[in-house]
Amino acid sequence: MPQKKQKQTSNKMSTQKIVGGILLIAAAGFFIYNNFFKEDKPKMDYYNFTKEGELSFSDSLGTSKTKIDLEVADNEYERELGLMKRIEMKENQGMLFIFPDEQILSFWMRNTLISLDMMFINAAKEIVTIHRNTTKLSDQTYPSSKPAMYVVEVVAGFTERHNIRVGDRIDWKRN
Repeated sequence: MPQKKQKQTSNKMSTQKIVGGILLIAAAGFFIYNNFFKEDKPKMDYYNFTKEGELSFSDSLGTSKTKIDLEVADNEYERELGLMKRIEMKENQGMLFIFPDEQILSFWMRNTLISLDMMFINAAKEIVTIHRNTTKLSDQTYPSSKPAMYVVEVVAGFTERHNIRVGDRIDWKRN
């Protein structure tokens, strides 16, 4: 009889060791998956494009080059937010920043998830500076070379694909 009890205790201990080992392996697997393999998206609210008008580009003689749908940033909050927290923007979309006065302006790409082309435009609606293919998620500054009152941001490569140059002009209408 004592031998049977000892065998049962031994079997019980072996079972406990096996279960403990399985739990340890499961915990290690969970840790490894969550820390090395799971692709978490950044915890961030994302914004979608809202069409508020249309903007057209033309050369210095007035010959039309292309048009885009437009979202407008014309107050302090909208200008600060800009195109941050956007995961995509289409080729025919852009944002127009309107400032109260013509001045040297400077933008950066902090919290901007897509590379952009930035055009700085003076009060006469003439492009004075273009920064192409800006670096996303960067604190690098992109200043205007001359005083500007407007900035247009479009997807990276847009200005090259549509032959947009310094000296070209813009015009827009709101919905």
